[in-house]
Formats: sequence, structure tokens, C-alpha cells
Amino acid sequence: MAVAALFAVIGHMFPVWLKFRGGKGVATGLGSFFVITPKAVLIAVGIFVVIVAIFRYVSLGSIVAVAAFPFLFLAVVPASGKAPATLFFIASTSLLIILKHHENIRRLLAGTENRMGARRA
Repeated sequence: MAVAALFAVIGHMFPVWLKFRGGKGVATGLGSFFVITPKAVLIAVGIFVVIVAIFRYVSLGSIVAVAAFPFLFLAVVPASGKAPATLFFIASTSLLIILKHHENIRRLLAGTENRMGARRA
């Protein structure tokens, strides 16, 4: 299932019909991983909501929640269900999503990222 999730995320991040420009990796990962480990996903959504509520950056909330997800998987899933391959593909998917946010990360560091609810100039 984790392999399928990885390829679903890749397909939504780099769709052929949009000239390999997508941007729905977080949403696709959310739906895909909810099937594998719903508790970890719900905690990640909670992290996302808290980060966005505090800082008002959706991209920061997404990045932090995705970065935390492999650790949430380790914490929530019983030892009997922790296949190393599943963790590898979850971590790979998380890393891919974070790397895809490189422009957002640059804007966050430069202080030019749009805040949720802020007026645009």
C-alpha cells in the first residue's frame, strides 16, 4: 500500500497532462496514508492545523506535518505492523513532498511567503 501511495503522490505532483507540473502531493498523501495508518494521519492533520493557526502559513503547516509523519507512523503503529519497507516508502514520500516545497521554503526563509488571510498587494 505504501508503494501505491508513493506512486499516487508522484502522479499527482508530476502529471503528464499538465507538463509535469502539479501540486496535490500533500492532499494525495493524506488520502493514501489515511488507509495505511489513520491515527497517524489524524495527528498529522492536528499538527497542520496548529501550525497554520499559529503562523498562518499553509505551506509551513504542510511541511511540518509531512516531516513529522514518518515519526508518527513509528509512534502509532504497533510493532507487529511496522514493516521496514512501509516506513521506507512513507519516509520517501514525505521527503519528496518536502523537496517539492522548495520554493515555499525559500519564500518562508526570505519572509515573502503569503500568509493565510493576508491581503495581496
